[in-house]
Amino acid sequence: MRQVKNLNCGWKFIQEDVGLPESFPVQWQDVNLPHTWNAVDGHDGNGSYDRGSYWYAKTFATPKQPLKGGKVYLEILAAGQQASVYVNGKKAVYHEGGYSIFRADITELCRQDGKDNLLAVNCSNEYKDSVYPQSADFTFYGGLYRGVNLISVPDTHFDLEYYGGPGVTVTPRPCEDGGAVFELNSYVMNPDENFTVLYSIKDRDGNEVAGGTRPSYDASISLYVPDAKLWDVDDPYLYTVTASIERRNETWDEVCVKAGVRSFSCDSNEGFILNGRQLPLRGVSRHQDRLYKGNALTREDHYEDAAMIKELGANTIRLAHYQHSQEFYDACDDMGFIIWAEIPFISVFNKDPEAHQNCISQLKELIIQNYNHPSICFWGISNEILIGGISEKLVENHKELNALAKELDPTRLTTIAHVSMTPVDSPMHHITDVISWNHYFGWYGGKMEDNGPWLDRFHEMHPDLCVGLSEYGCEGVITNHSSKPACKDYTEEYQALYHEHMAKVLDERPWMWSSHVWNMFDFGCAARNEGGVAGRNNKGLVTMDRKTKKDSFFIYQAYWSKKPMVHICGRRYAQRAGETTEVRVYSNQPEVALYLNGGLVEKKTGEKVFVFTVSLGEGNNILVASAGSVKDSISLEKVEKEPAIYTLPEVNERAEGVANWFSTVGSMDLKAPMEFPEGRYSVRDTMEEIATCPEAMEVAAKAIKLATNFTVEPGAGMWDMMKTMTPEGMINMAGGLVPDGFLESLNGQLIQFRKE
Repeated sequence: MRQVKNLNCGWKFIQEDVGLPESFPVQWQDVNLPHTWNAVDGHDGNGSYDRGSYWYAKTFATPKQPLKGGKVYLEILAAGQQASVYVNGKKAVYHEGGYSIFRADITELCRQDGKDNLLAVNCSNEYKDSVYPQSADFTFYGGLYRGVNLISVPDTHFDLEYYGGPGVTVTPRPCEDGGAVFELNSYVMNPDENFTVLYSIKDRDGNEVAGGTRPSYDASISLYVPDAKLWDVDDPYLYTVTASIERRNETWDEVCVKAGVRSFSCDSNEGFILNGRQLPLRGVSRHQDRLYKGNALTREDHYEDAAMIKELGANTIRLAHYQHSQEFYDACDDMGFIIWAEIPFISVFNKDPEAHQNCISQLKELIIQNYNHPSICFWGISNEILIGGISEKLVENHKELNALAKELDPTRLTTIAHVSMTPVDSPMHHITDVISWNHYFGWYGGKMEDNGPWLDRFHEMHPDLCVGLSEYGCEGVITNHSSKPACKDYTEEYQALYHEHMAKVLDERPWMWSSHVWNMFDFGCAARNEGGVAGRNNKGLVTMDRKTKKDSFFIYQAYWSKKPMVHICGRRYAQRAGETTEVRVYSNQPEVALYLNGGLVEKKTGEKVFVFTVSLGEGNNILVASAGSVKDSISLEKVEKEPAIYTLPEVNERAEGVANWFSTVGSMDLKAPMEFPEGRYSVRDTMEEIATCPEAMEVAAKAIKLATNFTVEPGAGMWDMMKTMTPEGMINMAGGLVPDGFLESLNGQLIQFRKE
């Protein structure tokens, strides 16, 4: 019978590339798994993080098998980003890709003399040209951050070596008569006529509702479950399917799978359809890291994240930008989320055939390891990959990945996340089953009001395409506040206003199959330095430590949650100047009453957002909002002058910088058409080309910093991702955030520099 032993305790670790140890290194640091060496520097704001090749070591006893000919497997749940595994000084396996399960048969490497075995793992999160992700806007944490298991099985067992999968697949299909057919496949190693595979399907209460038996060498079967309960976002009903390899009266191996019966599809006008009913998917994206834990999360961490997303009222999660933990997929199965799962084919396209093979390998692992999860309905094959432009090879590779996904799993839909600059008539739109867009109108460029009209125009232009919004958002820092919030001020108030608008835009367009806020939680990006918080992307609805729900969290709760709620915004904007102040209240109830210091200010009817004007008294004021059976309260102080911490110095500095920029242009005619003389740099050259001239690069980098607040220079954290972009493209993305003539003035300065 299969035995699984957790090996997470008692490891040694050294943050040096000392080479393979010959004996157990007692002098190394004591650690337990999950572990990452970037738990702090991956997001502490120092501008970089340790990307190295380091060592873990542990001893273990050879499992005792009651049956002859058994096998011992080492199972590593993830190792970022490359790993070499050794047992007793001999290499067991090498794996590329930092987010998936991989295993190694170590039977012949284990000692048989009763002494402990030495397990050594070299993990590396160094850049490797053939491994995705190449470059992206998040930290690539290194380490054994999900844990390690030792699995011992008899010689005849369910396959453990096929891309880290469970060896059993379950495909439930609902029938018109109310029942369901479960198509079951098992992959048995070393089968013969003495072995059979016994199947059992049990309902939520543990009652067997179907069963069957097949010979081990032909183990596929279809079982019928009458009166099947459907898996749904509001009632995620799960069956337990058990596959057992039997010999005479003994179970040799066993695998249990949770399964859900559901049907789903997408329609360009009806959006997402679950179990025959229209269900617009509205939710969030999620990264897998936490403050000062990095990505070394526990099962409790994963379930807490899922529970918080459920509290929001979301029904979908985009798991960006890589394969997540089995524990989180389990949580999504249990709680009822529709999941978009994807591979880290992101931002930078590498033409190296080995890099494409890595994409293929990671897609196989993603699908084979996660096939049985009913929450997963979409496989994502890339994200923002056109940042570096398009090519025939890029299109060809996407078609191959899409075909592979359909071959491995014809039951699910494929999707892609397009960067905003992707042409509306791109050939990339017709590769996957459905598409989605990453748009940041109202943050990186344009106005928030641009979102709805853009989506409507694209829908009208491509009535046959199922369209979603895979990323949208803006930064909100809970110490930044303003009574006049504006784009790029990083205030909690602007973030809330932005999401007020976006929640309404999406609510009015049920034909959109999905939307995913970027992001549910703030997350680590060591290269960033924005909004007074370095090392992180601050677009989360919740802070990275999961302690504070920003006001923007509650506007979605008002739209999506069925549980009565009311929330007064601005509790961290606690000291306010002026004769009056605006108080915004979010609620899913039709009427809200606001009280100030015990007296009624006003009752208002409305839809989700209720805005009151209040005259605060001197000193401390208590505000209470009442909506039906629910109430909320905050305290505000009236002051002569608001604290300086509410306004970022860099906000004013950037405005002054843009104004001063024009003073350097001199008599240049900014209304004249731009010129592009041969042999001269211009805004249409890539940043990589401009970087060959230090003087031109200095001018371009300064302009882009002013326009976008991004530092773009060789060696900076996201250089690999942004080096293929042009100043013209980046400044046009900033749209209304830069004044007229800014791009022309930059071009006028760049053409002064001659190309060598």
